[in-house]
Amino acid sequence: MNFNIVHSAAVRACAVISTAALLACGSPSTAQREIVQPLPGAEAQAAQSQGFRRYLDSVAARARREGVSQRTIDAVLPTLSFDESVAALDRRFAPTPPGQSFPSFGPEMAKRINAAKIRQGQQVYADEAARLVAIEQKTGVPASIMVAIFGHETNYGTLLGKTDLPRALATLAYEGRRRDLFEGELIAVLKMVDLGVPRSVLRGSYAGAFGYPQFLPSVYLKLAKDGDGDGKAEIWSSRADAFASIANYMVAAGWQRGEPWGFAVSVPSTINPAAIANRETATKCARAIERHSEWKTLREWKALGVVPRGGVWPGDDKIKASLLLTPGLDAQGYLLTRNYRAILDYNCSNYYAMSVGLLADGVRN
Repeated sequence: MNFNIVHSAAVRACAVISTAALLACGSPSTAQREIVQPLPGAEAQAAQSQGFRRYLDSVAARARREGVSQRTIDAVLPTLSFDESVAALDRRFAPTPPGQSFPSFGPEMAKRINAAKIRQGQQVYADEAARLVAIEQKTGVPASIMVAIFGHETNYGTLLGKTDLPRALATLAYEGRRRDLFEGELIAVLKMVDLGVPRSVLRGSYAGAFGYPQFLPSVYLKLAKDGDGDGKAEIWSSRADAFASIANYMVAAGWQRGEPWGFAVSVPSTINPAAIANRETATKCARAIERHSEWKTLREWKALGVVPRGGVWPGDDKIKASLLLTPGLDAQGYLLTRNYRAILDYNCSNYYAMSVGLLADGVRN
C-alpha cells in the first residue's frame, strides 16, 4: 500500500500478509538482541528513555540506508516517546499458544455477525455498487467479500483507531519481542511520510494497522491502490481506494476468479476425520490450517457422501476443497476452497475467515 499501490491485516505477515498473520510471526531469539523488560521507578524510567533514544538513533541509521530522507527522519523520530500502554496491550494480546483448545464456532460467529451488520453491509454495497462491480470485474474478487472485510476490519469505516502509528511501532520495536517485525513497519511508516502521506492520518491500532482495510504500513507500500483516479491511495478516507486495495490484496494472496470461498455441507457419519486429516506442512497460518482436512476435489467429496446444505454444488467439480468441521454452526462442516485460504492470509484465524465468508453471503443475498 503506497500512493502507487498499497495493512492486513494485519492481514488476522509472510509474503503479502494480513495484519494478524504478521502478528503471529515468530520473534528473534534473545541472543539476537536485548529484550527490554519494564522496570519500576523514576530511575528505571529515565534509563528506559535513554535506551529508547539510543534505539531510535539506530533506526535513523537504518532508515538512511534504506533511502528515507533526513528531512523525514528529523521530522518524525525526535517526536517519539515510549508508550507503556501500547507495550501493555501487546503483552495482553499475545498469540494463542499451540495446544490451547478452540472456542466453538457458534458463539464466535454470533459475536461477529448479526442482522444489523448484514443490513449495514447491504447498504454499503448499494451505495458503492458501481465502483464495487467495476473492481470485481477487473480483479475477480466479489464485491461482497470486499464489503465484508471492510465491515469486519473497521465496522464499515467507523472504528479506525486513534493510536499514533510511529510512536506505537517504535515502542513495539524497542520492547523487543518482535523487533524484526515492528522495526520494519516503523521504517515503512517513514517511507510513507517520504511519499507525502500526512503525519496526521497515521493513526490506527496499537499494533500498527490503519485505514479502512487496517493494513500494516509495509502492506500499504506494496498493495495500496488508487480506486478513485486522483493519483493517491488514501485508504483512511476513500472507500474507493480501500476497496481497490482490499481486492488487490486478495489477488496477491491467491484469489481465484469464479470460485466460491466455501459452503456449508452435511457430513455423513461414514467419514472418518482421522482418515482425511490434513498432512500438509503449512508455511503460513499453520494453527488455523491444522483444523482443515486434506484437499479433495468436489467430485471426490460427492463420492464420499458430502451434501451441500443449499442443495447445489458449484459448476466445476474439479475445484479442490478441504473440510472444516464447525460444531455449533448451522451445518456439520464447510468445504473451503483456495479462496478461503486467501481470506486466511488477511487474518490467520478460522473464526475471522469464516465470519468474512458468511457476512459476504449475507450481504450478497
